[in-house]
Amino acid sequence: MLCSPPQLPEDHRARVLNEPVTSETPIQPGMTREQRLILVIAILASFVAFLDGSVINVALPKISEELGGGLTTQQWVVDAYLITLGSLILLAGSLSDVFGRIVVLRTGLIAFGVASVLIVIAPTAELVIILRAVQGIAGALLVPSSLALIISTFRGAAQAKAIGTWTAWTSASFLAGPLIGGLFVDYLSWRLVFAINVIPIGLTLVLLVMLRHKDTRAEGVRLDFVGAALGIVGLGGPVFALIEQANFGWADPRIFLPFVLGLLSFAAFIWWESRVKAPMLPLGIFRNRNFAWGNLATMFIYAALSIGGFIVVIFLQQVAGYPATIAALAFLPVSLGNVFLSGIFGSLSGKYGPRLFMTAGPIIAGFGYLLLLTMGDDVNYWWNVLPGILVFAVGISITVAPLTSAILGSIPSQQAGIGSATNNAVARVAGLIAIALIGVIVAGQLDVESFHRVLLVTAALLFLGGIVSFVGIRNPTASAPTAPEV
Repeated sequence: MLCSPPQLPEDHRARVLNEPVTSETPIQPGMTREQRLILVIAILASFVAFLDGSVINVALPKISEELGGGLTTQQWVVDAYLITLGSLILLAGSLSDVFGRIVVLRTGLIAFGVASVLIVIAPTAELVIILRAVQGIAGALLVPSSLALIISTFRGAAQAKAIGTWTAWTSASFLAGPLIGGLFVDYLSWRLVFAINVIPIGLTLVLLVMLRHKDTRAEGVRLDFVGAALGIVGLGGPVFALIEQANFGWADPRIFLPFVLGLLSFAAFIWWESRVKAPMLPLGIFRNRNFAWGNLATMFIYAALSIGGFIVVIFLQQVAGYPATIAALAFLPVSLGNVFLSGIFGSLSGKYGPRLFMTAGPIIAGFGYLLLLTMGDDVNYWWNVLPGILVFAVGISITVAPLTSAILGSIPSQQAGIGSATNNAVARVAGLIAIALIGVIVAGQLDVESFHRVLLVTAALLFLGGIVSFVGIRNPTASAPTAPEV
């Protein structure tokens, strides 16, 4: 089995933070002022990306109503963001090594803010989709850099607790985003939903100035542009085919040619990464057992989160007739559960190991989605929605922090950037493919029957996430060797 990464000695932690660790600096026991500030910055920077992801679903019906395009437009508004995000997150890890994590973080924040403001005034669906892709590029610079700061600053049980805190507070975006977004959609305009990002972006930029952190840059790092290009085509081609097949059919060259080209590009991406001297994705990192199995579990769990959250909010608005604000409130217990429980389960995972939580959490969450099968044309929130959402909320709160801790806590601190980038890429790509598959599952028409099919797929994905965790994850032990377990 793998052992927990050792607690860094004080002098090494001081070098990481570029500030001596003294008895006067801690704000709370075991945490220096610099560590505290880094944690807040990481939370806020990730909050921006997660806020955008949580707020978009409530705006989708109004976007397609005003700009046209129906379900296809709704899928592309989501997937344009996820394609560039998932494709470039790995390259962002290398960019952090070349230019420094703070520089990359600052650039991502500014670019995200500019794209958000431009979406507010975008006149067409096509331009909104293009700007969403730009947001994805900027988002690729945010989350992995934020998590890498935490991973390189905290180790051992302190790291698990910090990740739990990060998870709890970033989960507030899933609380604030849909609520504020729903109010904006119902009473102002869906366009102002994208202006919400400006406040946390501005605050994070101010804190980065206050941090006065000296960036570290790795020597001799090369950017893998060929890998990035192959990754974009490898993801974009199949996703385009999956979304547009309902309009043209699989036999149309506009569908099967991008699909085949995408698959070939993805195969070429794996081949290229296994041979290039400075790969965007070092495949050797997957020899670490918890990292490999944890990312497989991530794929199933985050595919379920994306497809489930998308379809429930859309169904409540377009079929059940709920206003955007009320539809957003449906997932309020999930946000509250993450805020109040993620830190607790992150700490428990650091103490007892992640395997139990990663196994039980997704399975409980899957049963929550099965309870939503009582939803029909007439939906009573208290009887048809709330019970399933509560069960799902408990399950996913048990899952997220231990999952992140198991994956990133199993790799050396010097691989924190690529480790967090890889895990985020897996999560976003899983969501990307899941959203693209919705059109296939619902067969172009969202009704009660097709909605139930999506719920069953969501539950099955969560069950698979729990099974994979049980089979593959091993709890760290103090006496275990540090070599990766294959």
